Amino acid sequence: QTVRSVLECPASKGDKFYLLQGYEIVMGPKELVEETWRAPLRKAAVSKWLIEVGRELGCSDIAYVPNAIDHERYRLMRPIEGRHSRIAMTFSKAPFKGAADGIEALEIVRGSYPNLEVVFFGLTNLRPSIPKWIEYYSDPSQEFIIQDIYNQASIFLSSSWSEGFALPPAEAAACGCAIVATDSGGIRDYVENGVTGLLSPPKDPKSLAENLCRVLDSEDLRVRLALAGKKRVTELSWERSTDLLEDFLSGPM
Repeated sequence: QTVRSVLECPASKGDKFYLLQGYEIVMGPKELVEETWRAPLRKAAVSKWLIEVGRELGCSDIAYVPNAIDHERYRLMRPIEGRHSRIAMTFSKAPFKGAADGIEALEIVRGSYPNLEVVFFGLTNLRPSIPKWIEYYSDPSQEFIIQDIYNQASIFLSSSWSEGFALPPAEAAACGCAIVATDSGGIRDYVENGVTGLLSPPKDPKSLAENLCRVLDSEDLRVRLALAGKKRVTELSWERSTDLLEDFLSGPM
């Protein structure tokens, strides 16, 4: 929405840049979104997937400036080994976040694991229309999310259809959760299927449920994925990302 305003600014306002944080066709008409991508602005993207999308749209010169994790805050506070079967997920009413798919997958899994513990958190003040057996926390503090959700869960579930980066799963991985997610695009920067997490196609609750069951069935798999995921997200540091951003901003026009 801000690209047109930037383009209308006089040259005296300085150099013009575009930070691509998502392929935001859910936010407006596809043609208009793609028109902004082709605008004569210097571009940086927060994930390699967005760079691939840009290339398909004819934008060949996009810098890579990934999102990052504050590893002093998002850290392991409880051993990965021995965590009981507790799944965490963010909840949003936005359809592209795929909350309904996540709930459907969890209902399938609960058929085999009737004592499964699940916790959701989100910005919706009133409890949304989710099953009563799922805990829900409204707008919790980051400290609560880190200590009482990420560090208490064994698995983090992400069911989005499309994400420019997918930050909560990265935070959860830094706190020791095994990641089970949909292949929403940007998440590929740190979730390698079968290595640092498990990925399934978007809008496929059955496949998502199958991957959840794989992790619940195997403590060895859960621990291996969690350890590998935690190690992978250490690459997402603010030191590295700010260096890349400075290089991008100070580079030749």
